[in-house]
Amino acid sequence: MKVIIPAAGIGKRLRPHTHVIPKAMLQVAGRPIIGHIIDRVIRDLKFDEIVIIVGYKKEILTAWVKEAYPGIPLRFVEQKEMLGLGHAVLKARSSDEEARDLFIILGDTIVDMDVPAMVKQGCSSLGVRHVEDPRRFGVVELKGEMISSLVEKPEIPPSNLALMGVYYIREGEALFDALQYLVDENIKTKNEYQITDALNHMLQQGVKMKPFHVDNWFDCGTLETLLATNRFLLEQRPCQRKQKYPDTVFVEPVFVGEGSVIRGAVLGPYVSVGCNVTIQNAVIRDAIIYDEAYVENVAAQQSIIGTKSCLKGELSRYNTGPDTQIGS
Repeated sequence: MKVIIPAAGIGKRLRPHTHVIPKAMLQVAGRPIIGHIIDRVIRDLKFDEIVIIVGYKKEILTAWVKEAYPGIPLRFVEQKEMLGLGHAVLKARSSDEEARDLFIILGDTIVDMDVPAMVKQGCSSLGVRHVEDPRRFGVVELKGEMISSLVEKPEIPPSNLALMGVYYIREGEALFDALQYLVDENIKTKNEYQITDALNHMLQQGVKMKPFHVDNWFDCGTLETLLATNRFLLEQRPCQRKQKYPDTVFVEPVFVGEGSVIRGAVLGPYVSVGCNVTIQNAVIRDAIIYDEAYVENVAAQQSIIGTKSCLKGELSRYNTGPDTQIGS
């Protein structure tokens, strides 16, 4: 099996944080998004290699992944032009490609689902979930228990069953062929090469696909969903702290990175603190604080505090980029 993780996106809606790092490297629950995804892949799947599609600030992501996962078969492929998910996946094709199955998961998406069961359905499987407004998703139409067609972000959706950015394709070579066909014929939807169009082409060729239910889905594309992802992941993992903080109250779940100094604070619930952070006389809940930040005399909630930011004073909600200073 080849695992493909498209992670070339810029993350414009997550500025100012993505001015300095790629979206997939933003931290939630004490770890970059891409790290949570790779951890899940290693835990749940048997694979030959992981191919990560990189682009914006690729050096940062590549260096971190290589250091974090020594011994794991990794390959990094650059997508120089943002021409759609289908184009990104096609980049993972090797010149000496062998017929094998593919597992594709977006590099900014956290899913809660039974991955081993998904790959054991007996045919290709697409992760889906019922949503209230499917117009911003790829949408699945069913015939019985099988997928009959797909459409990308339709104005009039045929159903409310939306694709969740996770795909298991047994016929990997057929998907690459379908994607290459789109590129050769310049077939685009909304000015991009869409994986939904390639999957539709495969359906027309007789390839069988089933839907697979995704229990929870978090698209880390906005500040609000980044905080929601942080809350979900903190609930899933034990929050063990290597250091003691005798004059601080923790309302679990709270994650604290190594080297952080915390005095006279109330933290939590749902707070992630990076490494080498200083927090003094603060009350913080539902927040992500990145490495080397300094926070003093602050009451904050629903906040993201950037790397090396310095906050002093009384705040209720804040979103600061790296190297921001507020207060004297």
